[in-house]
Amino acid sequence: MFKYLACCFMLVLIYPLGVDLYLVGLPDIAKDLNATAVDLHTAFSIYLAGMASTMIIAGLVSDRFGRKPIALLGALIFVCASYGAALTVSAEQFLFARFWQGIGAGFCYVVTFAILRDTLDDDKRSKVLSVINGITCIVPVIAPVLGYLLLMKFEWPSLFTGMAIFAGISCLVCIFWLDETYHNNKETHPNREISDNESLLSPLFISRLFITCLSITAILTYVNTSPIILMSQMGLSTGQYSISMTGLASFSMITSFLTPYLLSKLGQKTVLLLSQILFLSCAIIFALTQTLGLNAYLNLVGFAMIGVGFAMGFGILMSQALNPFKQNAGLASSVLAICQIAFSAGYIWIMGMLGVSAVNMLIILLLFSSIANTIVLVSVPNQRECLQE
Repeated sequence: MFKYLACCFMLVLIYPLGVDLYLVGLPDIAKDLNATAVDLHTAFSIYLAGMASTMIIAGLVSDRFGRKPIALLGALIFVCASYGAALTVSAEQFLFARFWQGIGAGFCYVVTFAILRDTLDDDKRSKVLSVINGITCIVPVIAPVLGYLLLMKFEWPSLFTGMAIFAGISCLVCIFWLDETYHNNKETHPNREISDNESLLSPLFISRLFITCLSITAILTYVNTSPIILMSQMGLSTGQYSISMTGLASFSMITSFLTPYLLSKLGQKTVLLLSQILFLSCAIIFALTQTLGLNAYLNLVGFAMIGVGFAMGFGILMSQALNPFKQNAGLASSVLAICQIAFSAGYIWIMGMLGVSAVNMLIILLLFSSIANTIVLVSVPNQRECLQE
């Protein structure tokens, strides 16, 4: 089991590494490639576009031919694209390489959740996904430091060489440690019908898809609006902002590692409801600082509670969503990921087009999420809760 978990940890880290490691080198990239500010912003969105564009394909193919080939293919694509990004001499070539990086990262991301669905029961999977979430939270903290150290001795292409090396090591680890986890029962029992619960339209899957989309949107809206709230409105310097974000990420990381203990003591339903209470509390804090003129530093408490609420609930929700899918876990995980990316991007874009302020974007989302998610959790319980009743 250790080998499966080690492979999953390495595969899932490829995605955030592709987001965070190169950020410290953006000024040098812009200078060398004559890239505009629009190009630099596009480098992030096109990475996500690459992920979203082929996730369904990755999920379907992994459900047909197995998890290991797709994991290896995704890691290899990421390696080649990273080396390609390091060798680019124009903004267009750089963006093309970033798109292919996203494709490779998306393959690895989808397969990770499918492997965990194949190998772990619901309880263990919820705990492992919480730990994975904690490890993912470490990347935004450590990646800029690693990037800075690389740039002290090398040029910006070393950042992408570093990504390629990590993905290459992940590929080698999967070659030797990752055994195939998917066994297609439809081939051995061709007349067996897939359970209704394994449908993408089942109430359990739709409900968890809905909640995870709102949860991901909350955390991405927080990341997107935090520079405006903390620096533009509260007057924090760049250094103070970096320190604040590091501290806030630490709260999320610690919570993720403590969540398995909370699950053992409180159970999944209680932990999920607590996460929604935290979201509601965040909305109240932001609203009070806006309307009553309370100390603006209370916003930091609100940001911390968003991270803690997300860390408590997301792993459990993903585990519950994937639990019914024995044959189609790859497809289900890809649908979850694509909808989460599309919904969060759509919300942030629409609110921006409507001219909604950064704080109000958070208040609206957190109020709606906490109330709607609580109603859905009570109305559509997890399968095991139904059995216990």
